[in-house]
Amino acid sequence: MEAIDLLVHNAAHVVTCAGPPGLRRGEQMRNVAAVPGGAVAVRAGRVLAVGPEAALRRRYAPAAELDAGGGAVLPGLVDPHTHVVYAGDRVAEFERRIAGATYQEIMAAGGGIASTARATRVADVERLVAETRRRLDQMLRLGTTTAESKTGYGLETAAELRQLEATALLDASHPIDLVPTFLGAHAVPAEYAGRGDDYLELVVKEMLPAAARWYAGSPFAAAGTPLFVDVFCERGAFDVPQSRRVLEAARTHGLPLKAHVDEFSALGGLAMALELGAVSVDHLDVTGPEGIAMLAASETVGVLIPTVPFNLGGAHFADARAMVDAGAAIALTTDINPGSAPCPSLPLAMAIACRYQRLLPTEALLAVTINAAHAVGLGARVGSLEPGKLADLIVLEMADWRYLVYEFGGNPVRSVVKRGQVV
Repeated sequence: MEAIDLLVHNAAHVVTCAGPPGLRRGEQMRNVAAVPGGAVAVRAGRVLAVGPEAALRRRYAPAAELDAGGGAVLPGLVDPHTHVVYAGDRVAEFERRIAGATYQEIMAAGGGIASTARATRVADVERLVAETRRRLDQMLRLGTTTAESKTGYGLETAAELRQLEATALLDASHPIDLVPTFLGAHAVPAEYAGRGDDYLELVVKEMLPAAARWYAGSPFAAAGTPLFVDVFCERGAFDVPQSRRVLEAARTHGLPLKAHVDEFSALGGLAMALELGAVSVDHLDVTGPEGIAMLAASETVGVLIPTVPFNLGGAHFADARAMVDAGAAIALTTDINPGSAPCPSLPLAMAIACRYQRLLPTEALLAVTINAAHAVGLGARVGSLEPGKLADLIVLEMADWRYLVYEFGGNPVRSVVKRGQVV
């Protein structure tokens, strides 16, 4: 018998999310490849085998075992769009929104992103790490084992680099694997009010090259984890030509692209980002049939964010049903941030998407596993339980994995395993 480090056993089902290489689309989104009575064999932090428990027990001698207690076993969840590294909060703005102020009105009054930027600019790396660790702990308990992490609350070179450094320190010390994204073009800071082009000059000529240099010497580069570059293409932030300038500059540094587009206004940012080969386009709340067709014809992942309209009290969500039916590749995210989506829970994001965006449970699960993994450039590493991939998995309290989206407001996760270690 072969020696292994861990055997996860006594599962009602092992939901592998395995399938053909690449993104899942259309009918593929209805098959999560569940193994009834399955088990997972783990060695050196990676999945060695998945199959019926009896077959794995005949082949492997485990040093340790994890009893799933009759619950379902799933891949660790992947959150492909977060702003989790920041200082402070925006509780007062939450109250203002309830009283009737819009997101854009709060931004225009110096709140929103600018408010968090003020708090983040005066926070040292140690404070950023300490405040963010609490949020990551919540995310981990709720099943997230990999997450993207954006800058964008510094809006000046030194503060943006501190956000990147905090992300690296957290990646090294916290069980959740983080994927960094530089989002210097998140908003125009107060000192550049009315001079968006001048601020972009700083982003393109100073901040972006500094981020690229930082990345080249970082543990992320050594591990083959990408540094993405993102831009907020929206009224009140950056228009299409400005956003194109940022993304084209990122390409000169060899960095992969993302873009916030079509959140409140369809400015044309979606077509621009697809033309430039963005790995993902995120939000898409106002994307119409033409944009959906363009997305479906591309290799770009549409990252949908149900938590934002839910948190803002809106009734309009991205048309996930039409996107899946058209053959677009979609992922789901919490967008955890202090303003528009203070939510650490991917299960809650999935539950909202099933109810308001008409996703089936299988579609929601694949959107936070394999498709989300591809949205952060790690589709070959995480997102499914297949031999050779990291042994990132979660054990649910329930035998039927659909409880992950059927119930909401609690935590269905019993155990979390990261790189073969119960965390």
